[in-house]
Parts: sequence; C-alpha cells; structure tokens
Amino acid sequence: MAAVPGGPRSDPPAGARFFCTAGRGLEPFLTREVRARLAATQVEYISGKVFFTTCSDLNMLKKLKSAERLFLLIKKQLPLNVSSGSKGKIFNEMQRLINDDPESWLKAISIWKNLELDAKKEKLSQKDANPLKRKMGENDVIVAKKLKTEQMQEIRENKECQLEKQIEEETLEQGHRITKREEFLEDLQNDAVGTRTHSDLTFRVSCRCSGAIAKTFTAQEVGRVFGIALMKQFGWKADLRNPNLEVFIHLSDIYSVVGIPMFRVPLASRAYIKTAGLRSTTAWAMASVAEIKAGAFVLDPMCGLGTILLEAAKEWPDVYYVGADVSDSQLLGACDNLKAAGLKDKIELIKASVIELPLPSESVDTIISDIPFGKKFKLGEDIKSILQEMESGCHIYYMYIPLCSWYLWMDI
Repeated sequence: MAAVPGGPRSDPPAGARFFCTAGRGLEPFLTREVRARLAATQVEYISGKVFFTTCSDLNMLKKLKSAERLFLLIKKQLPLNVSSGSKGKIFNEMQRLINDDPESWLKAISIWKNLELDAKKEKLSQKDANPLKRKMGENDVIVAKKLKTEQMQEIRENKECQLEKQIEEETLEQGHRITKREEFLEDLQNDAVGTRTHSDLTFRVSCRCSGAIAKTFTAQEVGRVFGIALMKQFGWKADLRNPNLEVFIHLSDIYSVVGIPMFRVPLASRAYIKTAGLRSTTAWAMASVAEIKAGAFVLDPMCGLGTILLEAAKEWPDVYYVGADVSDSQLLGACDNLKAAGLKDKIELIKASVIELPLPSESVDTIISDIPFGKKFKLGEDIKSILQEMESGCHIYYMYIPLCSWYLWMDI
C-alpha cells in the first residue's frame, strides 16, 4: 500500500493528533495502515486503540479500512485512581481533565471546526457538480443508518436523553453555591472563552468505563460529571438529541482518553456493503496479509456474503476474483452486495462445494476464506478434505478461525 498525502486545501494543522478504535488483534494492522496510507508519525497503540499524528484530510482519514471509529484526540493521560477517596474527590479528579488544561480543548475544537467546515465545502461542491452522486450519497447514509451499530447508538441516546434536564438542574444548583467573587471571575473566564469557541455550541458526552472505575461509577454518572464541567468551563449547552459536538470519554485501568468522533457512522460500517457478513475490518486484514498482487487469481471457496472478496476488490482492483458457495441464499446475498458495491464485473460467483471445486489443479494464486466453525456447520472430518482441496488448487491459502480469533496462513 502506497502512502498518499492529503490534499493541500483541507489539511488540518500540522501535528493534528487522532486515535482510532480497533477490534481485538487488529491493532498491528491499523498501525501499519496509518503509516502507509496517511504517512502518520508518532504512532503508538494500546489494547483497542491506535494513536497517531497526521496532516491528512478527512477524505484520506475516511479511507482507513482496519479501524472501527476515528476520533480527534483531546487528551490522553494516566488512569484515575479510584482505590481510595470519596466519590466527590474522584469526581473532582474527573473534572480536572477539563479544568486543568482548557487550552487543549480550545485547540482541539478549533481543529475540529476547520475539518468540519472543509468537509461541508467538499460535500457542497460535489452536490453542485453532480446531482447523481448526491443521490447515491444520500442512499449510502440511509443504508448505513440501518446497521446495528447505529441502532445501538440510538438506543443509548434515548436512555441518556432523560439526563439532560438533570444536568442543567444540577448546574444551576451548583451555580447558586458559588460566591460573588467566584461568579465574577467565572464570568470573565466565560466571556474570554466565548469569544474564542462560540459559547452557543451544543454538546453531548458519550462515556465508556472499564475496569475498577466501572465497578464504582456508571457511564451515566461519569457523563453527568463531565457534562456539568463542560457547561461551567465553556458555557456550552447540553443537547443529548442533536448536538453540534459529541465528546467521547473512555476511563479504564490503563488510561483516560478524551476525543471527538469525526464521523457519525463508524468507519467499519461500509456504505458499499448491503448485507454484512464477516466483520469488514477483519476481512480487509485477511486480504492485506495475503499480499495480493496485480493480475493474480484469488479464490474464496466458502465466500458466504462475499465480504472478503468485496474488501479485497475495493483495495486491489486489478485482480481476478472468484467466490464459491453451496448455499443459494448466501450467493444471492453476495450478488446483492456486489451490485451495491459496483463490483459485479470484478468478482465472479459460482455455486460449488469447497471439496469439489470446478477448477484445474494449481490454477489459483491465493485462497482466502472464513472457514465455518461450530456445531451449526458440523464440519468434522470434512475439514481434512477441505484442506486437501485447497492444497491441490493453490500453494498459499489464508484462513480465519473466529473461535480463536487466529489468522492462519500456510505455505503448502
């Protein structure tokens, strides 16, 4: 994969810091990808997250294939100590993530606004230039909203909506306790901040707690504390339904991370996949491990809904792809996916058993497959026949075994 620099028109300021969430085991894939695709620097990863610095624009950032979600980083620091102290003291420690360094928040908000503005200009120019593309983009959004991840997010939003009024009431109650001198100083501070960050900004806080802190506080409690601190510090207004800005906070035993999600729909929710099968990030990682070369013959003998072939064909188009499956329903679903992705001419589908493939021996360059597992499929002794058929058809094959989350590649 060649590094492609972002366009000069919509680049964020030099040194903009981001992080992506990643599925278990995919952090090394994402680390390599941000270096190659975004020419990223200061790349580091911890369990479930990859941090990096890049000057790439949103269009390039959106092309990340092994990432779940993308965030603009506001703050990353050591975990909160919840082993000792009262709840009030721990709440104060949480609020210090905001109050101790407001400049980092102001800088991040400025970068976020610039990126959002450039993205809106890009969409507007595309609408004016090609009405057909606009219609397709709207359909993509509709499809994406039907994905399970969006449904889960909507459920969470509805549950949190009832907290909005409570946040405002608690903020008002705390305001009454402030002395006249503190009110005067706070007014001065809010005036200064308002001129720099537009105090009419609306926001919502999304929290994730894990480890010891999850045993002490709920995500709703943490969100309420941060929401009050943001309202007091910057003069923003909480809006849990349709905010201008979403703030994401993850508190764990390893770190405290605060960021701004750059896209409402996760990167892993591909608009070009009509019916999801194997996780798209996992499918892309498998294809990347296979080191597909231009002109190669790539086969998925148990293609299912064709997710692996879709991800491979999107990234490496100059290849001959064939997908085989014995299930009519799976092949129909794969065909629908190919049509939706515009790849019907790139991938050929055939109905065939994996142990009786209608292909000459050693005619395939690479086989990539998500082999079914578990009691539902009852492979049993068939696995030996499957491997023997792969061996006769190809010298290299790649399997994904979901039960153990292992990537296994063999040179026979």
